[in-house]
Amino acid sequence: MNNILIIIQIIVSALLIAGILLQQRGSAMGSAFGQEGGTTYGTKRGAEKKIFWATVVLGALFILLSILNLIT
Repeated sequence: MNNILIIIQIIVSALLIAGILLQQRGSAMGSAFGQEGGTTYGTKRGAEKKIFWATVVLGALFILLSILNLIT
């Protein structure tokens, strides 16, 4: 049982990393390197919104699997 939890946690962590890397940054990175400009915030739509919520779900699942690994 413990080995199955570890394998699932590794898969979830790889998907979580991919989800984080797929998210777009907008102008936040430009301001980190000294660019100035009008910062606009928009709402997430379409695939961007689905990737965001999938990342949230994967993060929660990762935390749950971590707690289960500590218990067992």
